[in-house]
Amino acid sequence: MKVIFVTGGAGFIGSNFVNYIFHKYPDYKIIVLDALTYAGDIENIASEVRNSDRFEFWYGDVNNLDLTSDLVSRSDVVVHFAAETHVARSLYQNRIFFVTDVLGTQSVMNAVLKHSSRIERFIHISTSEVYGTALYEPMDENHPLNPCTPYAAAKAGADRLVYSYIQSYNIPGIIIRPFNNYGPCQHLEKVIPRFITSAILREPLTIHGDGSAARDWIFVGDVARAVNLFVHVPLDKVRGEVFNLGTGKSISVMDIAEKIIGIFRLKENYLSFMEDRFGQVCKHITSTTKIKKVVGFKVEVPFEEGLKRTIQWYKQNRQRWEKQLSMRRVPVKNKDGHIIWY
Repeated sequence: MKVIFVTGGAGFIGSNFVNYIFHKYPDYKIIVLDALTYAGDIENIASEVRNSDRFEFWYGDVNNLDLTSDLVSRSDVVVHFAAETHVARSLYQNRIFFVTDVLGTQSVMNAVLKHSSRIERFIHISTSEVYGTALYEPMDENHPLNPCTPYAAAKAGADRLVYSYIQSYNIPGIIIRPFNNYGPCQHLEKVIPRFITSAILREPLTIHGDGSAARDWIFVGDVARAVNLFVHVPLDKVRGEVFNLGTGKSISVMDIAEKIIGIFRLKENYLSFMEDRFGQVCKHITSTTKIKKVVGFKVEVPFEEGLKRTIQWYKQNRQRWEKQLSMRRVPVKNKDGHIIWY
């Protein structure tokens, strides 16, 4: 029985990966470590998974060195999702991002190093935010790292920390940089669920700036499937490598808002605008060449289909997200010292 250890497995992307792995491999055991911060929810993991003897949940922090080491010692594969991830929140509460994203990653890496005789591979989930605004498009894995926010800087630090352990200690590591995820169970602080829930509540959809900022949006189910490929592809094909994970297509924030307004049959006056968030990344689109060539990954869910599935989930699970309504906006202190709610 292969044992997969997933940090941050009750978060948005991590839980989707856990649910996917559980159903695809009936002979695998899954261990999840999650601190259940505001963005984590044990209900993100399907009840069928939680109630199975093939699943083990530990409530705790990756910076608990003994706990993390003990769990790694019983695992064959480690997939590290655990991180603070909200860009706007990092502008006002930046220290926790470095504690969790950098020091937390070091905790996991040291545990992997300690138990390296057992660990088959370590997969680090980084982010496209480490690149900053695209200097050229599409962005490949050699694009310079120019993080524009404390969140992006913390993730860049973790990304390069993992790389250093791969180089220094020959850890069987792989780094994946997903572009913008969306899908069921995502916290309302993120733009697509914020737009969707605003539409459900018949409230204005608030856009930062003019809405021209464009991103490469990938459905979370495709991300879970891609990470699974890296768990199983021959290690010599991917060891020590960095892979971008996206669709190769970009969609602006304004386009998404207009699509949601159209689906809900709202009027255009349901759009409202506020000043742009500083540190904003203006354009972001990935090259899919490397991941397609090396592991054969291709996106299966087009944006329109993924958006439809996501809207359906929020319509059917109102009791799950209503408790997050007060967290749709976060305070950010601007350069003049004034607080703006984004």
